Amino acid sequence: MTSDSGSESSSTPASPVAASPVPAPAAAKPAVITYDHFAQLDLRVAQVLEAREHPNANKLLLLKIKVGDIEKQIVAGIRGHYEPASLAGRSIVIVNNLAPALIRGEESNGMLLAASDGQSVVLLQPDKAIADGSKIK
Repeated sequence: MTSDSGSESSSTPASPVAASPVPAPAAAKPAVITYDHFAQLDLRVAQVLEAREHPNANKLLLLKIKVGDIEKQIVAGIRGHYEPASLAGRSIVIVNNLAPALIRGEESNGMLLAASDGQSVVLLQPDKAIADGSKIK
């Protein structure tokens, strides 16, 4: 797919009159995966029970979450974008089956999903109320 008006590359240089601003360099294309690889992700709705600042990192929060009947902790790089008190009771989307990791001395058992444009970070969340533990399809 091309980002211009549908033409493939041309050996004729563009005229100065028709020149447009030079686009920013494209980011490296992510690896293509199969549906089977994607289906291995266990994406779930989780409820944030509590959140607090990570004691050893300026950009991390510790979130205690509930996924169905299971409570666990995840470490999230959203400090500075969300106040811990504003997260309690919120529904978020997580990768539930991510291998546990020790992050700055705290165990993380999953990963929340968020979008970022380089300046803002926005949590992904269901647009309607739904039970925690619900599977994302």
